[in-house]
Amino acid sequence: MLWYVRLNLSSMVFLMVISISSLLGSLSMLVGDFCYYIEWEIISVNSSSLCMTLILDWMAMLFMSFVTFISAMVLYYSGGYMSGDENMARFIYLVLGFVASMGFLIVSPNMVSILLGWDGLGLVSYALVIYYQNEKSMNAGMLTALSNRVGDVAILLSIALMFELGGWSFIFYVDGTGVSSISWLVCLVILAGMTKSAQIPFSAWLPAAMAAPTPVSALVHSSTLVTAGVYLLIRFSPSLGGLEQSVLLLLAGLTMFMAGLGANFETDLKKIIALSTLSQLGVMMSVLALGYWKLAFFHLLAHALFKALLFMCAGSIIHSVGGTQDIRSMGGLVYFMPLSVTSINLANLALCGTPFLAGFYSKDLILEVAFSSVLNEFCFWLLVLATGLTVCYTFRLVYYSVSGDFNLMSLGGVSDEDSTMTFPMIFLGVGAIVGGAGLSWLIFPSPWMICLPLGVKTLALVVSFIGGFIGYVLNLMSESYSLTFSRSYGLISFAGSMWFMPFLSTRGISNSFLKLGLKYNWVGDGGWLESWGAQGAYSFFMKSSFYLQLAQENSLKVYMMMFVFWLVLLGLVLL
Repeated sequence: MLWYVRLNLSSMVFLMVISISSLLGSLSMLVGDFCYYIEWEIISVNSSSLCMTLILDWMAMLFMSFVTFISAMVLYYSGGYMSGDENMARFIYLVLGFVASMGFLIVSPNMVSILLGWDGLGLVSYALVIYYQNEKSMNAGMLTALSNRVGDVAILLSIALMFELGGWSFIFYVDGTGVSSISWLVCLVILAGMTKSAQIPFSAWLPAAMAAPTPVSALVHSSTLVTAGVYLLIRFSPSLGGLEQSVLLLLAGLTMFMAGLGANFETDLKKIIALSTLSQLGVMMSVLALGYWKLAFFHLLAHALFKALLFMCAGSIIHSVGGTQDIRSMGGLVYFMPLSVTSINLANLALCGTPFLAGFYSKDLILEVAFSSVLNEFCFWLLVLATGLTVCYTFRLVYYSVSGDFNLMSLGGVSDEDSTMTFPMIFLGVGAIVGGAGLSWLIFPSPWMICLPLGVKTLALVVSFIGGFIGYVLNLMSESYSLTFSRSYGLISFAGSMWFMPFLSTRGISNSFLKLGLKYNWVGDGGWLESWGAQGAYSFFMKSSFYLQLAQENSLKVYMMMFVFWLVLLGLVLL
């Protein structure tokens, strides 16, 4: 057995052990209502103590269990998907570094230690996005890195603002008046969460990050990178309020609507699922802005299960059809890949909130709680339209890839024969079925009764049926569908490109900032700083050592030249 195969299997077993242990620890903490807080003081500066702190409560342990479980399934899945890759060991190490950074962020209640996990996620995500070293991957990696650096700077500034509080463990301040009175700190944390979770106007990097390998996408879009911002804001949720909450609600609603609309015009399979993730992140952020942090955490965990399954099914399909990601080149896969098609339909139905699947318990509760909250009409209709658009692009995806006409020409070898890739789908499929019910019993042990008027109560069901009808039936009528929208190319271009956000996000960066930085590098680091700094010192010492070595060679010529030099100098002085 190859050594990197042993590394993959041992890593998977290790992550599964951590997952089971964390789940059992979370259950005991939920039942016993306790948590562990571990603190080690490293240094004290001006009465501010820099401590290494860990918090092990039910939320951190439950999230850690989900992250490690999905990571173990992704590593097992990678054994089949990445089997022909020459750098398999490097890929495994990067994934393990990714999981370690996320785990460090989960159990850290200290802003300084959170920065380590936060920056670790950004660094490893950049390395994974540029894993396939081509121009597209490099551009996507640069966009991802620059977008996330905004959030990193916000975390650094928040650390500076917390200096006056006497410590950086925010868990002691969010429930009191310490952090709430510093509005700038709350704004910086919201900014950091929005960049990492790709809310408007930082949404362009998330679909671009699809340049990474598909197993990485399954991990990133389910439980690690993009959920880090939501998790940080869940920890800070007691200090949110007022204007910050209203702005976050508006931006989250716009993100939901924009992502759902863009997915209905996208033809890349992975980008459709990425925009779906963006839409669900908007759902989490919106319910968090309404003040229901437990609901946001509930949907975060339920979404992780079926989104990882959705990406794995997409990877299996892409792997089987020869690497193409265009859904128009697929179709009729139900006859060739029954297990993958069953799994992707299961994940799609859970995403749509089909009753008694994982997404139903969280999404239906979120919609009803939002409808019964104090909500302005604009945000209300954004939420309703985003729900309908979710079902619309889901059924459009089902039509093009699963149940439409077979468009793969004479391509053969489309099957589910690779058990290494299909085995994790079964476990995640079970999670997509029973995960929502199990989580609802754990997080909400007492039942909630939400009474709404009949029209509002059935509104989510009605818009779901309308969205499914539009997404499937209009694509069946492909000729009339294309004739209807062929005259509105500008509208399609606007909606399908995320409201031109990728172009606006990179506008002027390459021509202004990057070239300006290159000029500063030439003049500064590669110019005067080198001449008067390291290279200048190196040249001076090399010349000095040469003359010193020449003087120590005991050469008569050297002594005679020195005697003549000093004699001439003495004569000039005497004159």
